Amino acid sequence: MDSYVLIITIIGLAALSMAWVPSMLEKSFISYPIIYLLIGVIIYSLPLGLPFPDPLWHETYAVHLTELSVIISLMATGLKIRRNFSWKNWKIPLQLVSVTMLLSIGTLAFFGWWWLGLAPAAAVLLGAVMAPTDPVLAEQVQVGPPDEAEEDDVRFSLTAEAGLNDGTAFPFTWLAIAMAVAAGTGTAEGWLTDWILRDLVYKIIAGLVMGYGIGRGLAYLVFYLPKSTSFPKTRDGFVALSTTLVTYGLTEMIHGYGFIAVFVAALTMSSYEEGHEYHTEMHDFVTQVERILMVVLLILFGGSLVTGLLDHLTWEGALLGLGFLFVIRPLTAYIAVFKDKCSTREKITISFFGIRGIGSFFYLAFAINEVAFADADELWSIVGFIVMVSIVLHGVTASRVMDYLDSNRRKERRERRRLRAENRSYRDE
Repeated sequence: MDSYVLIITIIGLAALSMAWVPSMLEKSFISYPIIYLLIGVIIYSLPLGLPFPDPLWHETYAVHLTELSVIISLMATGLKIRRNFSWKNWKIPLQLVSVTMLLSIGTLAFFGWWWLGLAPAAAVLLGAVMAPTDPVLAEQVQVGPPDEAEEDDVRFSLTAEAGLNDGTAFPFTWLAIAMAVAAGTGTAEGWLTDWILRDLVYKIIAGLVMGYGIGRGLAYLVFYLPKSTSFPKTRDGFVALSTTLVTYGLTEMIHGYGFIAVFVAALTMSSYEEGHEYHTEMHDFVTQVERILMVVLLILFGGSLVTGLLDHLTWEGALLGLGFLFVIRPLTAYIAVFKDKCSTREKITISFFGIRGIGSFFYLAFAINEVAFADADELWSIVGFIVMVSIVLHGVTASRVMDYLDSNRRKERRERRRLRAENRSYRDE
């Protein structure tokens, strides 16, 4: 059988099933990423002659496929956020992408060096690639489409964190690359200054400026210009996908962070004509593309698990991975949010759902494609193990936890209404 025909058939069937699987699993405790991960495991366990899916041997392909998936997801994430940007509104996610991310990177890097014996550059890379909360696989704990009114603190915080830290973690991936290059060439001077000025300052500013400029320009073309001139209206959802690619490409051309630019462009566009139905149309189109790419990546990831991705995993690496998911991320996140106004149960939920996924694969593949890391095989195995556990752990618990929080909010609202009614009755008497 022609392997190409088999591949497109499998992709077609998997993508077609996405029309029903999410709805079918909506009332269950299992998330659909788990299903497609298992499909990948099963398919690659059969003698079908499919191409080898292990990213250890296809790092260039892994970079571009995961890159495309993440930027499309960032556009979808930005389009569905309805809160205007301010310190008061965005305090929790900003704390998560600063305090939590830095503590997570530092803690994981330290244990990677001290516990696993990784080289310093590889240890920093491990911390950097595991720091971002994934925007691709976190749908169950994120806010809904733009036409849904409900946007509680938990969903908003996890959605905004996923959008922000896919770009803000990039400087630390470059830090690991710079450390590896300096160690390999024996140059101990100048690299840190270059990293601060170029990778930490310039690229972030460039991403912010490009994202805001492109987002504002497109919002003007789409919403304002047709009202005052004869400029034609557009209501095509693919504009969101086009905007994603243009924003990312132009920003990368000037060596800025395209991830940041795409998310900022989406936020900027969504802030204009907030109630307009076109925001929902754009979001729905780009979400459909995102889901197709996610299905492909999950199947490939499932296949890689049974074809060698975990071959270099040691018990120490597995223990560190579990420690990251159950201790390091929850603890560092709780440190960041414990003084905020939301309830303790909401703080615990925000801290626990630091979902790892496709973004981590991108950063790791990107870094290893830039410079050779002596511990690359072990890094792939550790990252693969963490993402696998995260998909299962968070996929099984997300629906139940969010339903529990929603139920408690409804009870609290009913109780507040009852108390207000009793107070009014008491005053009337």
